[in-house]
Amino acid sequence: MDLLSMLVFLQQWVGEQLECYSNKHSIFVSVPVLLFSVFFLFKIHRVWSSSTKTHIYNLPPSPPRFPIIGNLHQLGTLAHHSMRDLSHKYGPLMFLHLGQSPTLVVSSVEMAKEIMKNQDLVFANRPALTAGKALVYGCTDIGLAPYGEYWRQVKKIAVVELLSVKRVQSYKHVRVEEVGIVIQNISSLCSSREDGAQVVNLTDILLTLTNNVVSRCALGVRYETAHGNRFPKMSSNFLGLFNAFSFGDFFPSIGWMDVVTGLSSKFEKAFQEDDRFLDQVIDDHLLRHSKLEANHGQVEDSNELDLTDILILSQENYENLSCNNIKAILLDMFIGGSDTSARTMEWAMAELIKKPKVMKKAQDEVRRVVGKKSTVEEDDINQMDYLKCIVKEILRLHPPAPTLLPRENTKSTQIAGYDIPPNTTVFINAWAIHRDPNIWEDAEEFRPERFINNPIDFKGQDFQFIPFGSGRRGCPGISFAITVVEFALASLLYHFNWELPYGEKIEELDMSENFGLTVSKRTPLRVLPTIYSLRQLY
Repeated sequence: MDLLSMLVFLQQWVGEQLECYSNKHSIFVSVPVLLFSVFFLFKIHRVWSSSTKTHIYNLPPSPPRFPIIGNLHQLGTLAHHSMRDLSHKYGPLMFLHLGQSPTLVVSSVEMAKEIMKNQDLVFANRPALTAGKALVYGCTDIGLAPYGEYWRQVKKIAVVELLSVKRVQSYKHVRVEEVGIVIQNISSLCSSREDGAQVVNLTDILLTLTNNVVSRCALGVRYETAHGNRFPKMSSNFLGLFNAFSFGDFFPSIGWMDVVTGLSSKFEKAFQEDDRFLDQVIDDHLLRHSKLEANHGQVEDSNELDLTDILILSQENYENLSCNNIKAILLDMFIGGSDTSARTMEWAMAELIKKPKVMKKAQDEVRRVVGKKSTVEEDDINQMDYLKCIVKEILRLHPPAPTLLPRENTKSTQIAGYDIPPNTTVFINAWAIHRDPNIWEDAEEFRPERFINNPIDFKGQDFQFIPFGSGRRGCPGISFAITVVEFALASLLYHFNWELPYGEKIEELDMSENFGLTVSKRTPLRVLPTIYSLRQLY
């Protein structure tokens, strides 16, 4: 998120207005623009001044701040990097003023444990993000919902009904079919050239794979073809808006500026498109339920229940679960389950290509376990210990959400002798903790061997390794995500050998990050696969 975009916008917008008026009208017509600009700056200065006259707290260390914008100027396009650099100077518990938003940045195991375990209940709330309110039905999904009775209800639905180990296993056929389609498509590309080599955009392939898996599990339809192929474009626009700068998040008293910038109208347009799409999905499911009941069948007995079916059926057992709540939870499945898994696999393949010896070791294990079978089976994964180490190491080096989802404390509290005012936004910099040289040897290196015979896991009990968070607000979809990632990676490693396109050197592979809803590679991963075996795969 580029937090300086606010200032850039103001500068450009005022400049454009003045230039427009001076070119087309007399100088007197530009006066309203100047008055508006002066009024705007005066307004936010008053807001800033009043916000500083608050109760005197013994706050954690903080970098010097500017009037009005606070510490916004110190966060670049990769906020988790900037936060780590600042924490090296100001400590593992650091207080920032991001506009009008008081913010706590946590960068150590001890402080993360204090918040996510010892004071988990105090910090169990979520800040009401503008994008969440506008796009996810007033933050009524699982990830962004404020802590309370409603959140406890939908979290229970997720854990018991939607994402249990039994439910994840019931979608095995979806994973097998979709991964099979990917393997077949790549094989066809390899076979289409005489030399058996075809450069592929693996980033796009992996994102399409996870979108199709999540879409079939959640909606019962493939992402690529859902309702006239409208969904892919809608989904892309929707996710992109979560990374947009909102005045409402950093300057609540002038949140109306989101109308001026056009962000509010973009939110509304994206919401209406997705709302109509999800209404159609739910109507289709209700129609199918009616037909089953008309034929004296029971919807619960169907072997093809998707998450939409389960949520509709859950309305009978859970109070106040509205249609909009169902749509919000379905959006959660895409926000939390698709992009994150694709990015994890993207980073994994990139790191493996940069380390050919690690790639060979992984392929040797996968091919030894699979043996003479024509394809990988999910049960084979249990015997692939090194592959599991690779996945853990990728989640350590490249956590999909590097600062996790922000938390918020419901009341004033103390940590390490410092006062934390109520309603403070809390970012736990998992990326910095995962790369702490005091915890991890060769912390910046991709070294899966560190997890061999190592009991540290990512389920939230080991606070030096928290890619999915921990405590009450930990991610409930761990099993779903890991199952998809491990099976897809094993299949790619089994069926193909991978290298960079001709002329490209391993040491020149771009591993820089591009920050969005999740952290992806700045440049798509374009690679050269060759079929491992000449036998007919399918």
